[in-house]
Amino acid sequence: MDYASSANTDVLAASLIAIGTFAVIFLLLSLIAYVLYVIGTWKIFTKAGVAGWKSIIPCYNVYNVYKICWKTSFFWIWFIATLVMAFATSVTSSNAAAIISYIALIVTIVLNVMQNYKLAKAFGYGIGMTLGLLFFNYIFVLILGFGSAKYQGPQE
Repeated sequence: MDYASSANTDVLAASLIAIGTFAVIFLLLSLIAYVLYVIGTWKIFTKAGVAGWKSIIPCYNVYNVYKICWKTSFFWIWFIATLVMAFATSVTSSNAAAIISYIALIVTIVLNVMQNYKLAKAFGYGIGMTLGLLFFNYIFVLILGFGSAKYQGPQE
């Protein structure tokens, strides 16, 4: 083996080790962030009078957050918009499907913003908490869960 191929092999090995190390660190940080998020949502659910274990189950936790924030029936609008978006993108690649998908995506984003605002209002906070929940969700869920705020119910 000549020197050039040996150097290339060394660079490749070093690159793979660096990428693997980064991936493991990223995975561990993501896992820690998720566990902290679950703990925060568990506390939020408990404050709102909902069993904390319901924060662990995917999709069911979203349903319960909507129940905490406003009337349960509003959840179904989000659910249907998500289904329409998934259906439109998976069934066909036509322009009409793309337009329906974009509209459903916009509806889902708007509902997410509204849900964060309603969650902040349900605990007596305003726009500052809403922006925190939108942009730094993992941190502000912990603040909401472990803070001194009391659940006041859905605010209209």
